[in-house]
Amino acid sequence: MTGEHELQSMDYEVATIEQSSRNFLFAAIPVESWNDALSPWEAPAVWGKQGFSGKAGDALRFLTEQVMPTLKQQFELSENVKIILGGYSLAGLFALWASTQTNLFYGVAAASPSVWFPGWMEFEQRHPIQTQHIYLSLGDKEEHTKSTVMAAVGDNIRALHSQLTARGVDCTLEWNSGGHFKDADLRTAKAFRWTMEEHT
Repeated sequence: MTGEHELQSMDYEVATIEQSSRNFLFAAIPVESWNDALSPWEAPAVWGKQGFSGKAGDALRFLTEQVMPTLKQQFELSENVKIILGGYSLAGLFALWASTQTNLFYGVAAASPSVWFPGWMEFEQRHPIQTQHIYLSLGDKEEHTKSTVMAAVGDNIRALHSQLTARGVDCTLEWNSGGHFKDADLRTAKAFRWTMEEHT
């Protein structure tokens, strides 16, 4: 899932993923209202004035009932094709949340996911992520923010990684240098490449 702000660097992202030896189909699904379409439930604004209206369920239904069947038909993909859902920031959180709702996804590529989102950690405890291959990353400056809500991102991602690993999930946590807005395209490409590879 992607927003207008990512589309201009999409070519570079795909070229970076292509350095993998795997054959893949990359589908970018633009969402109109990032904060609304990708948030799993309602939450107040954290910066600026726009809050979150919690319409991720609608986005997931669109993805599973329209986008995925269309892609499978159009590109003659096998029924058991491995589907990796991923994205950056709130799209990364959406991918993690979506995998608590369905077991359709082989893996999740969550680059700098918004795991600071209010109630996320408690929700995941009650509704565990079902996919078995998860890439997590964060910038090493992301938890150093004036927003007390967003400052929880570092502790939350460490805890999520520990919990998933303890459950036997194939999961990694990679730290990148810089804040949230540095190298988003490269970080997202790295997330997809890791999730595409076999790990032992």
